[in-house]
Amino acid sequence: MCGIVGYSGKREAVGVILRGLSKLEYRGYDSAGVAVSDGESLGVYKSKGRLGELEAVLEREGAPAGTVGIGHTRWATHGAPSDVNSHPHTFGRVTLVHNGIIENYLSLKRRAEEDGAVFRSETDTEVAAYVIDRCYGGDPFRAFADALPLLAGSYAFAVIFDDRKDEIYAVRRDSPLIAAKGDGECFVASDIPALLSYTRTYCLPEPGEIVRLRRGELTLFSADGKDVTGQKRFVTAELTEEAAEKGGYPHFMLKEIYEQPDTLRRLISAHTENGAGGIFAEELKDTSDIKRIFIVGCGSAMHAGLLGKHIIERLCRIPVEVSVSSEFRYNDPMVGPGDTVFVISQSGETADTLAALRLAESKGAKVCGIVNVAGSSIAREADWVIYTRCGPEIAVATTKAFTAQVLVMYLLAARLAHDRKTVSGEFLSEYLTDMRKLPEAVSRTLSDSMSALCRKYAEYNRDYGDYYIIGRGQDCAAGCEGAMKIKEVSYMHCEAYAAGELKHGTISLITDGVPCMAIVTDPKTADKTVSNIKEVRARGGHVLLVTQCVAESPDVCDSYLPLPSLCFHLMPIVAIVPIQLYAYHTAVIRGCDVDRPRNLAKSVTVE
Repeated sequence: MCGIVGYSGKREAVGVILRGLSKLEYRGYDSAGVAVSDGESLGVYKSKGRLGELEAVLEREGAPAGTVGIGHTRWATHGAPSDVNSHPHTFGRVTLVHNGIIENYLSLKRRAEEDGAVFRSETDTEVAAYVIDRCYGGDPFRAFADALPLLAGSYAFAVIFDDRKDEIYAVRRDSPLIAAKGDGECFVASDIPALLSYTRTYCLPEPGEIVRLRRGELTLFSADGKDVTGQKRFVTAELTEEAAEKGGYPHFMLKEIYEQPDTLRRLISAHTENGAGGIFAEELKDTSDIKRIFIVGCGSAMHAGLLGKHIIERLCRIPVEVSVSSEFRYNDPMVGPGDTVFVISQSGETADTLAALRLAESKGAKVCGIVNVAGSSIAREADWVIYTRCGPEIAVATTKAFTAQVLVMYLLAARLAHDRKTVSGEFLSEYLTDMRKLPEAVSRTLSDSMSALCRKYAEYNRDYGDYYIIGRGQDCAAGCEGAMKIKEVSYMHCEAYAAGELKHGTISLITDGVPCMAIVTDPKTADKTVSNIKEVRARGGHVLLVTQCVAESPDVCDSYLPLPSLCFHLMPIVAIVPIQLYAYHTAVIRGCDVDRPRNLAKSVTVE
């Protein structure tokens, strides 16, 4: 989840590294640090807090000179955020930065301390530096060959050895790492946005391959030290630096909310031209052997899976089981040949989801990855890949990536229903016609008047400590995502419940003025949910109704967010957008850091 950058070239390294780290703060912002070499000496500077704190240290103490360096922005796992726990870490002749978790660090540390080693930090990373230093006899390749098998867990390391201060070595296992080259300079980083100011040409090292940056030249080696640079495929990133900027919006989250109509339009246009039978025709050659579906994801991706379950079971009559990635792996799932597992991850690097993929494949199931990032680990390891193609998403709280994932579920349902003939051709035609209207419907929910309503209701609820969202079926699934958005960015406690379950315990928490949002997009359950709304209001709760199928009335609700009307199966995408706006405005009003909520990171690459 941390971000790392390494540089070798003609420029002053500290400026390149700081600029790169500024593009990686979405991966963690508990602390930051750099190690810069002029070929003879190595200066290490680090600080608890955001990157600005490190910049203040460098300004106060003087930025180190040198054209070789490594840097790190941290999401704390082992050891609280502090100066001493910040990366880079040095032990003996080894200075390194690390993204990942060394799972057996404690046993390694205890043995090392018994041998007299003294550690300054609480981190697993310092233990990794110790292990590599102990194995180092002057040959970096031999050191990695001996040290890496001793380290259990995940890692992407960038390492500077004390007697090779003009070189950087990098290696990965399960954590993301790219290697890139420019004109007389080269780089390693956790993600391409860190490097877009300098180059768009990069490759993806395989686990165990070793990257060397030396005098501006990039070389890749196999684990046994053989040069494999000529065998690597270098690609040009489609992402531009401009696309990764705010574009005049005050926050990335707001920019990405307003990008959703275009994101949805691109995805629909790419896959519906040839009707339902042509949807994902290249990605899924044959669906006839799909007997049972598992959908696996974390956080918002899992919520997209819940909506996928509703639409696939309704239209296709295929049993679907949705699992949280972190639980799937340890529940001994009954998955095997004949099953298809859809793993959903924006980054394609989510550690728990990647582990679920590997488990499913080991049991004989087919796996389809639904990801945004081409060339990511999930994209490379899955049997099939569907790309959401929603462009860079920088804000930690997902918006456009989530709606794109849900849309993939709705497209997938159309394809499976077509192949199985579980609905009529007339229905599918109407379904796709309404789907093509979806971007315009979302645009209407992003009008100035809707934004003003969301801000008005956010002002009303800003000081409440608890918030509840209710709905039935697909509306409950959408409510789970809405509750997560509110929690993530505004720090209000918010929970989503199936509307009929509220009275089985939770309604005891409803008192005068307590805010409750009700989502009603399914006409089949609208009357039942309205009855539940009245139960809430009878206890003094203040209800905001989000709907296209229930008329506004003071008898029904206290506040009202009207939605454009489409085929009700598609309405959760329409409904979630004003809830994203509501969460955004609530966060702004409460003075929260919208794009970088506390304790969170964008890409969760540790279990």
